[in-house]
Amino acid sequence: MSQNDTKQGIRIIFMGTPEFAACSLKALIEAGYEIPLVVTQPDRKGNRNKMILSPVKQLAAEHGLETAQPVRIRRDKELIERLAEIAPDMIVVAAFGQILPRSVLDIPRLGCINVHGSLLPDLRGASPMQGAILKGLDETGVTIMRMEEGLDTGDMISRTVCDIRGMDITEVSAVLAEEGAKLLIETIPHIADGTAVYEKQDDSLSSYAKMINKKDGLTDFSEPADVIERRIRAYLEWPTCYSYLDGLQVKLYKAEALMDEVPDGEPGTVSETGKNFYTINCGAGKLRVSEQQLQGKKRMSAGDFMRGHQLKPGDRFAVPEGI
Repeated sequence: MSQNDTKQGIRIIFMGTPEFAACSLKALIEAGYEIPLVVTQPDRKGNRNKMILSPVKQLAAEHGLETAQPVRIRRDKELIERLAEIAPDMIVVAAFGQILPRSVLDIPRLGCINVHGSLLPDLRGASPMQGAILKGLDETGVTIMRMEEGLDTGDMISRTVCDIRGMDITEVSAVLAEEGAKLLIETIPHIADGTAVYEKQDDSLSSYAKMINKKDGLTDFSEPADVIERRIRAYLEWPTCYSYLDGLQVKLYKAEALMDEVPDGEPGTVSETGKNFYTINCGAGKLRVSEQQLQGKKRMSAGDFMRGHQLKPGDRFAVPEGI
């Protein structure tokens, strides 16, 4: 049987939400698979109550694909019945954002597979790409796994390794999305023809990347500068690392860790100002900031920031009381 015949014989329901997932959906569409339904998270409200569609929903709409947007798929009896009626050969999941119940996992004859943004069993959970940056890893990757009821504990089918040295979350996500989509298209035919090899995960080697919340962005300058710099890269898109200067919030977008420099003041105090940068004392080393955003202002370079805000050595970034 040719690979094209295999594609024509497989009906795939796709579940995903962000741009990372849209890359896999696009690859499935371009590969010619039949996709009777796309499931994604509900639309959300943005600025001025404007509704924001997920990248997956936007792509599905562009290609005329039917979509469903359950608030909680495990409680959506009608949707689960609809999935059973469709009787897909496979369900492909990529960063969907909800855990599938057994009643869904049992529907497709070829199973449910997940495009997961880490080299399992490392970094199971909701934020594996941010987790790789926070851990200071030079390499991470994508694992295609067979889904089960545990959180990212299913058997591994295929993996690809990616160099992420020095990248921020936007860059890491783009690289892993592209490589994951390629791996997905390479892996599906092996699942379909029975040649795929399923490898159990070693739970003793596992780690967990927790769900990120807004408070994770609050910066504690008593931490080492390299830890803070990794947090800035990991949280660049959301929630963004932030602190306060003279009671105003300052979001940090770009910085360099100077671990060879000895702090000359309390953590959070400004050590030095230059034409296009300023340094902040940390628990170990200093943080050299080159881009930020002051509350009520646009994102800007450190040079532009200091021209409008007379920053000087000794000024301190700190959290105001009551926050």
